[in-house]
Amino acid sequence: MTAAPASSRAHEGESQSQALSLRLDGGDTVSALWLRPAAAHACVVFAHGAGAGMRHAFMAAFAEGLAGRGIATLRFQFPYMERSSKRPDAPAVAHATVRAAVAEAAARSAGLPLFAGGKSFGGRMTSQAQASQRLPGVRGIVFVAFPLHPAGRPSLDRAVHLDAVRCPMLFLQGTRDELADFALLKNVVDRLGSLATLEAFADADHAFHVRARSGGTDLQVREAMLDATARWIIERAAAGPTPPGA
Repeated sequence: MTAAPASSRAHEGESQSQALSLRLDGGDTVSALWLRPAAAHACVVFAHGAGAGMRHAFMAAFAEGLAGRGIATLRFQFPYMERSSKRPDAPAVAHATVRAAVAEAAARSAGLPLFAGGKSFGGRMTSQAQASQRLPGVRGIVFVAFPLHPAGRPSLDRAVHLDAVRCPMLFLQGTRDELADFALLKNVVDRLGSLATLEAFADADHAFHVRARSGGTDLQVREAMLDATARWIIERAAAGPTPPGA
């Protein structure tokens, strides 16, 4: 796997992001965006959700918000999104893409504590990759709206692999998320014990929208999410890597 600067730059509002091309096993390539603030103290590989790519407004705002808190990010496209397909890749393909992105971030971050995760589908593919074979150097997984089950079909099936992740996990979850019954998700986090941290956002749905009657705004929710993420990453970075087999 190699990466080379691409000729294009990020969209307006992302002018500080460097556009890259990640080469995957088999010769395929996917686009990526690297954003590192001047005084970075950690790095997160941040994968997109099933229905929107790395340049989606939420993805961009989250990366920029982390940069403002001293955290570098590498966003990337899954192959299906690169092809403008609506059908997500098979798990093996998604896992390989996560691994390529983690390897590239490790090479670019020059020894910064490394974390990984993503929005919905992206977070789940990252944790599945970690569960099947540890992602080298990754100290923790950040889930932004973990998709516990399909809408209207509560289940724990998608959480089974989390027992094999064996590194710290942060769950950022709205209490009104249609893809994660909150009581069920809390049970999952409780089962995972000290490795899992749940940050709940009242009235937020899967996209972290809140209703006007909640008394809050989407921006306030996002800022609180970013603060929680930065705080958790700084704490985990200070604690050092999780011992193998922990």
